[in-house]
Amino acid sequence: MPISLGLVGAGQFAGQFAKLFKLHPGVNSIVVTDVLPERATALVAQENLDGVVEDFDALLASDVDAVAIFTQRWTHGPLVVQALRAGKHVYSAVPMAISEDEIAAIIDAVRETGLTYMMGETSYYNPATVYARNKNAAGAFGRIFYAEGDYVHDMDLGFYEAYQYSGGENWKSTASYPPMLYPTHSVGGVLGALPSHAVSVSCIGVKDDRGDGVFDKEISMFNNDFSNATALFELNDGGAMRINEMRRVGYPSHIRESRFRYFGTEASMEQLAEISVWQDKEKVTDISGELATDATMSPDDPALANVAPALRAAFISGHAAVHDVSRLPQELEGAPNGHEGSHHFLVDDFVTAANKGTLPPVNAWVAARYTLPGIVAHRSALQNGERLPIPDFGDAPTSAH
Repeated sequence: MPISLGLVGAGQFAGQFAKLFKLHPGVNSIVVTDVLPERATALVAQENLDGVVEDFDALLASDVDAVAIFTQRWTHGPLVVQALRAGKHVYSAVPMAISEDEIAAIIDAVRETGLTYMMGETSYYNPATVYARNKNAAGAFGRIFYAEGDYVHDMDLGFYEAYQYSGGENWKSTASYPPMLYPTHSVGGVLGALPSHAVSVSCIGVKDDRGDGVFDKEISMFNNDFSNATALFELNDGGAMRINEMRRVGYPSHIRESRFRYFGTEASMEQLAEISVWQDKEKVTDISGELATDATMSPDDPALANVAPALRAAFISGHAAVHDVSRLPQELEGAPNGHEGSHHFLVDDFVTAANKGTLPPVNAWVAARYTLPGIVAHRSALQNGERLPIPDFGDAPTSAH
């Protein structure tokens, strides 16, 4: 039977996903709640949804089968646990949580309730990740001993407007969110291609010097003044992973926000902003065409009115040649997409898992491995780069229930 869904948060992301959830044959109704009721009302009208619910508690008391959480990034952990304990399947925007205890609570709740949890990490479906995952499965890399993931998103390219939209008058206090507490767009692209996880880290945080009140400890609700951070991780298979989280960087993040490099004993793969290459010991092959995505809608579409122009490219990019679109419901064909073709797969994988009781790819255990390394890395940066161990919650169970 199709599921009924409640959207929590009616901001910039929720509108894009509401359209796709509504199109999906595995969803039969969608209601919305937001702390700003006028945003929920507007989204319901815009996408012809099924109604507004007063607040989160009322939503959990209703008969919806699942909730999709699109709230501020530091709020996800407790909301997810509350929803699972109320008997709802949960789709959560990234990150999973901002502390080890919150992650542990989510995993406990998933294990004890048998419900579906999925973190909506776009990089698992990034064309580069898909390409590398396929090549690695075929043994083409040999042994991958080193990989890099960069999330290079300059504050000047849309983030100021995004934080102003979501943070209100005190937006500067939230715009100082520590870069390594939002690690999944970089970590997820590496670990989404490798059957590995991080076991220790040393991280260097770069203190901001812009002086505009963002990344200012006196203003920051996170007591954070790092705008960039670089971490070196030891992996459980003996390899290494370097992660960059950058918010002050001269880079065209409107062209590519996340980029990856994988080095193996037999071959390697590297990305720049507009060029991607596969390399072995003899030659270099340009694979940019296999990873390229086309726009699925105009950046001037009214549905993107609340999204800063510099961010709109991420909200409209469609599938690449490397994507297996044959597995998607026909109803999503031609629908708006985003983040390099990931949105359709995110929606389908969650809805399918909730309906069938199967594990989604980025389930709670995988989400923990994408999120916790960044939490520990930030702690390392606060301790002048001290190398710290990263706890692991283990592999996902072999079946969902």
